[in-house]
Amino acid sequence: MPQPIDVVEALLFASDTPVEVERIQEVLDLGSPAEARALVLELRTRYEVEDRGLQIVEVGGGFRMVTRPEVAPWLVRLAKSRTRSRLSRSALETLAIIGYRQPVSRPEIDMMRGVNSEAVLEGLMDRRLIRIAGRKDAPGRPFLYETTREFLVAFGLRELSELPHVEGDLPAPSAGESGQALTVGGQTPQQDPGRSGAGVAPGQ
Repeated sequence: MPQPIDVVEALLFASDTPVEVERIQEVLDLGSPAEARALVLELRTRYEVEDRGLQIVEVGGGFRMVTRPEVAPWLVRLAKSRTRSRLSRSALETLAIIGYRQPVSRPEIDMMRGVNSEAVLEGLMDRRLIRIAGRKDAPGRPFLYETTREFLVAFGLRELSELPHVEGDLPAPSAGESGQALTVGGQTPQQDPGRSGAGVAPGQ
């Protein structure tokens, strides 16, 4: 008969998303979330003491089993023959705007970037890094965008407050709330290529 801590280990191993302590409590029929958290922390300590190639981290509102940074060189070798899907610089730029100013509309994003962001927003939606949070109470009622749990997981954050501090403020949009094509310097901004262009992985 497996021990509760062994079941927790199996849950973290089998899940491709962070597992909340409430979910662990439900599956193991524990008395409280605190009991579930204690089991996870005990398992994490065990991994640290035994210096394994895996570790337990708290990210995105739950716990996840991941590889240790020290084994990264060997994982890179494994991945060399695979095609890696990366985020373009325009996608990272758009994510940064949404991350720090959310919820934010596409006209606001377009104004700050100086280009049409429709394609890059669609790409980020496809990756489930952002989602529609509602509509802005403004002419045209444009969609508002916010980051998702997958965004937190992708960048190793437990919550949005862990985003790096930015000196000063991001420029605030001053026009373009109609939801129509924006103009910058009297001209319509060019269409952002979205997923084309130089690819860079998150964090680079």
